[in-house]
Amino acid sequence: MNVMIIVTHLLGTGHLSRALTLGRAFAGRGHKVLVASGGMPAPQLDATGLSVLGLPPLRSDGTEFTRLLTETGDPADTAYLNGRAKALVDAVTSFAPHVVITELFPFGRRSLAEEFQTALDAAHALPTRPVILSSVRDILAPPSKPAKADRAEQIISRDYDGVLVHSDPQITRLEASWPVSDRLAGRLHYTGFVAPAAPTPHPQGIGKGEILVSAGGGSVGQPIFHAAIEAARKMPDRPWRLLVGGRDAADRITQLATLAQGAPVTLEPVRPDFRQMLPLAAASVSMCGYNTAMDLLQSGTPAVLIPFDDGKEVEQGLRAESLARLSAIDVLTSENLSGAALHDSLNRVISIGRRAPQIDGFDGAQKSVTIAEELLRQTG
Repeated sequence: MNVMIIVTHLLGTGHLSRALTLGRAFAGRGHKVLVASGGMPAPQLDATGLSVLGLPPLRSDGTEFTRLLTETGDPADTAYLNGRAKALVDAVTSFAPHVVITELFPFGRRSLAEEFQTALDAAHALPTRPVILSSVRDILAPPSKPAKADRAEQIISRDYDGVLVHSDPQITRLEASWPVSDRLAGRLHYTGFVAPAAPTPHPQGIGKGEILVSAGGGSVGQPIFHAAIEAARKMPDRPWRLLVGGRDAADRITQLATLAQGAPVTLEPVRPDFRQMLPLAAASVSMCGYNTAMDLLQSGTPAVLIPFDDGKEVEQGLRAESLARLSAIDVLTSENLSGAALHDSLNRVISIGRRAPQIDGFDGAQKSVTIAEELLRQTG
């Protein structure tokens, strides 16, 4: 069957990474997959076996998700947005998917609602209507107004066949962050967590004994890197590796290099082999996005989490609170982040030692394929 996944990441790359993992699972079962990606290019992510349609790219203005910018930093005007919508409609029409999956929408990406709705209308207009599913992570940004939840539910009821919730309901149910009515509950399909296969240690031993510092694929992690450099000076015998993401990574690495002079710090752009470095690392310092949480659970690496909380974001904080119940995981809020605090937290989690890697519950991508196949059979 033909599977089309529509995703736009506006700040970090977590949404796209999860969509690609889902796409690879469909491709691994012999299905043809087209991923329509509307965010900034992220060549470090694995798109093996997939066709990727790059829409005219968008990013948010920092945490102001209603202000959309082009790759050059200009505000996206009506003509630019119409070009994206047309590209999506053309792709739906030519690819003729049997399954359409929208990542996050309609529970988020409301600033792109018109674009998504245009694609959904094109899917409904196909000679054979595809199965249409929404794909959401374990924890959503709670709606600021009841009307937003009501609108999402209306769209699900009208246009969708189901919602893939990439969580274990025994650990985190959607109700933890989103109001779930009886009508919506009947559309939910819990898949378990979506993650690639557990990382294996880097064959070249890269990362061994290091403190790995990452802050997603966007450009919001500079305070984390500053605190890491301060903490590194207090731990001169421990090697540190700071992996810097975002379209301005080269400029930011240059700035950080000046601050890091004399500290035991290696500065690099984000690496595609990061997951293989984790099992060998002494500890990880990062935010707490969905994909990061999966990596840490699967690797057992001691970790200090600094949840992203700009713009009143609460998703990562809720996730970090749940992870903090595990051994060798500390949480620092951005308000309390400093070199000294990070140094103390790292010493604490490193002294506790590694956790046993978690093995079960990460086959959500495969279960998503099974759910989509079954729904298609039911409608066929």
